[in-house]
Amino acid sequence: MVTIEELKHKIATADDLKSVVKTMKALAAVSIHQYEKAVESLSEYNRTLELGLQILLKNRPEVLFRKTAISHNRIGIVVFGSDWGMCGQFNERITNYTHKKLMASNISEEKSFILAIGSRVYDRLEAAGHKCEAYFTLPSSIGGITSVIQEIVLILERWQRENQVEQIVVLYNQILSGATYHPTEVEICPLNLSWLKGLQQKQWKSQRLPTFTMNEEQLAAALFRQYFFVSLYRACAESLKTENTSRLTAMQMAEKNIAERLTELTMELNHQRQTTITEELLDIVSGFEALNS
Repeated sequence: MVTIEELKHKIATADDLKSVVKTMKALAAVSIHQYEKAVESLSEYNRTLELGLQILLKNRPEVLFRKTAISHNRIGIVVFGSDWGMCGQFNERITNYTHKKLMASNISEEKSFILAIGSRVYDRLEAAGHKCEAYFTLPSSIGGITSVIQEIVLILERWQRENQVEQIVVLYNQILSGATYHPTEVEICPLNLSWLKGLQQKQWKSQRLPTFTMNEEQLAAALFRQYFFVSLYRACAESLKTENTSRLTAMQMAEKNIAERLTELTMELNHQRQTTITEELLDIVSGFEALNS
């Protein structure tokens, strides 16, 4: 039988764990709000980028349309996971999705280049037999996203230049509604042909169409890099938002389980105390009766 001291120790441990869970819940909630704001802030940036692409499409469309074709059967995959645990099935889901993506692509491992963001997803991909060409830790704040994404863009450009990687896909977990999320993918290279045609046919709002003086190839390369940056930044922010949402849900479940366990331990402690008191009273009564007899 568990002693009263052991029960007190278990209750104190559960209380400490409950405090940790509450702290993690608060941090996750704050992080979710920050990453939501980061995604919203990209809207205006993305609109400006689309305007630049639209001008180039109306003046020299062939420069961008050349970036819609694939001549080499090589693929680059950027996978966003997490560096920290206690976020449910977050990393398992994106790992399984990546595995299925690679199996369905019918592209050999030698022609598949994987860039993992997050130590947890990196370990799971390696354990599943998928070699990662590069690996990054996730930024711990909004301010750190930009530098990480810039380094990723440089790696992707090197893959394009040195390894003839013309298809690049970004995989990450995205919130669907509430706390429900699902792995999703965004193909950032080659450019989507129907999307480009839609931009080209879109009516310009003002009466005068802007022009440009720099070399169209350099302009296309600059816009393409910014398109890379915006797509990756959004994926990173969405993934971090989903990670913290999953962690918040896990912490809520943990808090509920801890509260139930505390109730059980408290009831058991009270029962033990009552039993001890009853036994002591019986001993007193038995001793009194023995003395009287």
